Amino acid sequence: MGDFVISVRNTTKGNFGNEPGPTKFLVVPPNKKDTHPDQKIARTKWTDAVIAEAKTGESTLSGNPLGDILVYIHGFNNSPPDVLVRHRLLKKDLKAQGYKGAVVSFDWPSANIAINYLEDRSDAKKTAIRLVDDCIKLFSVVQAKGCEVNLHLLAHSTGAFIIREAFDDADDRIKIASSNWSVSQIAFIAADVSSKSMSTIDSKSDSIYRHCVRLTNYSNPYDSVLKLSNIKRIGVSPRAGRVGLPDNIPTKAVNVDCGSYFKTIIKSEAEYDGAFSHSWHIGDDLFAKDLYLTLQGDIDRNRIPTREADSRGRLALKE
Repeated sequence: MGDFVISVRNTTKGNFGNEPGPTKFLVVPPNKKDTHPDQKIARTKWTDAVIAEAKTGESTLSGNPLGDILVYIHGFNNSPPDVLVRHRLLKKDLKAQGYKGAVVSFDWPSANIAINYLEDRSDAKKTAIRLVDDCIKLFSVVQAKGCEVNLHLLAHSTGAFIIREAFDDADDRIKIASSNWSVSQIAFIAADVSSKSMSTIDSKSDSIYRHCVRLTNYSNPYDSVLKLSNIKRIGVSPRAGRVGLPDNIPTKAVNVDCGSYFKTIIKSEAEYDGAFSHSWHIGDDLFAKDLYLTLQGDIDRNRIPTREADSRGRLALKE
């Protein structure tokens, strides 16, 4: 049918801009290289289309439809065309591994120039609650009607910040907090949140752990974008996407170190020091396989064949 996108960008001169705006539910035709406000359709029609693509069969126990939906939340400095390129590559990668569900992108307002990092961060916080209101809650209603569709989240960079803020804000609102909502798998890649904020003793992440079945953090110690010497990172603490999760995490959280594997796929010094170290995941076959097996949930996290224990017994993506 096309590519499913939830856009929370404003419109300016008939096109999407880089500020927060009303939520639009888009179906992007395969021949289009950009999202456009004219691609919006009614929310109910859009939801029905996503569920139809998400269905993979029926439960032998309940007879209810089964399926999977993966929502991709991008990071900072992404234009709508950038988001669409990564959305389609992610969908292609997962389909090649055997994924039969739907892929949805949550497109929040971020610019495509690095100087806008702090503004992007502010816009991410402003629009975070939309992820719950106009996405997670939307599919939770479908689940409540007997459609056994698993909802998963994949967050890149600042996208992890959006998830953390969205879940925390949702639990602060009585109407949402009192309802039964959750997601299945959450995966962070190059997560731009502090490592310590993901611990069991930090209240910032209580809501994430409370409302998911599993959280997998893919870290890369060679991620140069997340290094503390980066000028726009002055004053921030070590990031989960670079140093991994802290030791004191819930049992439902797991860290997968990608450092050794990353060193085998770099081809140039520019890739090592540039944005590739921060965004290599989508387009990589081994990562796609690990993510697919994670979404399936059929294999224990310690036995997923794309992983191995490092010298200290911690999980790492295989070289």
